[in-house]
Amino acid sequence: MDTVRSIALFVAAALAEIGGAWLVWQGVREHRGWLWIGAGVLALGVYGFVATLQPDASFGRILAAYGGVFVAGSLAWGMVVDGFRPDRWDVSGALVCLVGVALIMYAPGRSA
Repeated sequence: MDTVRSIALFVAAALAEIGGAWLVWQGVREHRGWLWIGAGVLALGVYGFVATLQPDASFGRILAAYGGVFVAGSLAWGMVVDGFRPDRWDVSGALVCLVGVALIMYAPGRSA
């Protein structure tokens, strides 16, 4: 059950951080204004909070593993929101990152 909770928290954190960064990007690069930027900053704050809810207490482990989730999630966000089409190298790299997440967080003997 901790593993399912951990994965759900990684997904929630990814949505908050990637979504927040995208909102800031839209506000600045696409000239949508301060409301978009402010919403992005709030979403980034939510990401920081959600990360603290992980069952594992190791800050370094959580952030290291989240890096892999961020890589894969960013490519997925780009596909869904911006019409980005990853090539086989993008997909391969994301899969390598997710294997790294699994090794860091869910290797035998880990509590999550």
